[in-house]
Amino acid sequence: MSEKTSLAAEVPAINNNAYFGSLSPAQIVPDDSKLIGRAFPRIIGNSTVLRRVLSLVRVVAPTDTTVLLQGETGTGKEMIAEAIHECSDRSNGPFVKVNCAAIPSGLLESELFGHERGAYTGALARGVGRFERANKGTLFLDEIGDLPLELQPKLLRVIQEKQFERLGGTATIRTDVRVICATHRDLPEMVEEREFRADLFYRLSVFPIEVPPLRERPEDIRLLVRHFAMDYSDRMQKPFTDVAEEFIAALARHSWPGNVRELQNFIERSVILSTDAILNGSVSELTGTSGSSAPVTLEDAERSHILQTLLRTQGVVGGPNGAAARLGLKRTTLISMMRRLGINPGRSFAVPARSVASVA
Repeated sequence: MSEKTSLAAEVPAINNNAYFGSLSPAQIVPDDSKLIGRAFPRIIGNSTVLRRVLSLVRVVAPTDTTVLLQGETGTGKEMIAEAIHECSDRSNGPFVKVNCAAIPSGLLESELFGHERGAYTGALARGVGRFERANKGTLFLDEIGDLPLELQPKLLRVIQEKQFERLGGTATIRTDVRVICATHRDLPEMVEEREFRADLFYRLSVFPIEVPPLRERPEDIRLLVRHFAMDYSDRMQKPFTDVAEEFIAALARHSWPGNVRELQNFIERSVILSTDAILNGSVSELTGTSGSSAPVTLEDAERSHILQTLLRTQGVVGGPNGAAARLGLKRTTLISMMRRLGINPGRSFAVPARSVASVA
């Protein structure tokens, strides 16, 4: 079978059993000479917006500049961060990842900076933090918008001065780390609301890169669908010969609020359920609606997206798992938008089929 072209280089095809033998290879930025020779990560697509992002990767990778990746959940910010690392002079060093939202705030300081024995109850031995592990390499701080305010000055110091102390320690440790951050939240708004330090924001956003949502790169959906289908057909040993054109067309019309991650999960489900030689599926399974995409206004799209989020949170607006947090908004901001759009928090949330399928 033909080879698939990746972000960094051409790699062997995932499927060695001649499944999908008639399909075209997934292609992405074959003329990006600065990225040639790197085998990871594989980023599928050749849309203009993706090429623009990769051109920024090519420019910033050779430097040690701090990079801020902004974009919705599921757009592939971590893969862009890995691409920057792999195409930099630090590629032989470690690439260490930390999800700031996944670690309890009480443990995050120890996780980042390490701790000395006896620093807190249960600290029976010295712990090495992520900044030490990432020395001579890259530290990727995902969901930086969830970093507690009390830790932000310490992060600012280690980025600027390249030194820190372990929790419970007095010895100053020097480190040589390149920091890449990512978030789906609106950091400038958080700065205005005093939820994020302005000095840290300015230090992190030296080189911002906006990672586009999947709905802004519909021409990449065909390549992504075939790539994921080939991957899962090989893993599950299901011999598909092709992907139905009407299936791909329906997927291209969908808005994909969960972006590439949602598409990948849907293709995996479709491969599991498929019993034919040609992969097919129903886009209506994504939202319980038809896959049509009749035009709607921006206001309709906002209303639909908020309603979908409220459905997932069962009408809960505030709190860490509420609709405001999922949308990256302050609770008061979301309530104001709901009033403007005529959404009553006390109503039973039912999303119109036309609106749900057409979120822009």
